[in-house]
Amino acid sequence: TEVTGPIKVTLFAATSAVDTDWTAKLVDVCPCGCVSNLTDGIIRARYRTSMAKQVLLTPGEVYEYEIDLWATSNIFKRGHQIRVEISSSNFPRFDRNPNTGGVIATTTREECQTAFQTILHDMDHPSHITLPLIPR
Repeated sequence: TEVTGPIKVTLFAATSAVDTDWTAKLVDVCPCGCVSNLTDGIIRARYRTSMAKQVLLTPGEVYEYEIDLWATSNIFKRGHQIRVEISSSNFPRFDRNPNTGGVIATTTREECQTAFQTILHDMDHPSHITLPLIPR
């Protein structure tokens, strides 16, 4: 299966925090279990609607997020699996989010809060990945 082009994850999720990050990775898993990270992306929740204006979350409310995983090209060989990894951190690749809604650059470790995350995937909340499949 060939995947070539821009990759996007649409995620429906809720959090206990007023701000958090959502990250996604596209991974090729070979039959022996070894993995190759192909591409990844992140969205900081406070910038989910615009990079120009921060809007904090209402804890417990479900929001829709679009995570841009940029573009890649890979052939998933016979026996390989396509894996999508969703998390709320990919440190140190991306800067940490203290989940407080405060100024990230000056928040101390002691001020950080744990965010309890819920990802939804049902008829009303169809979380999914968009893969550009290339016909053989």
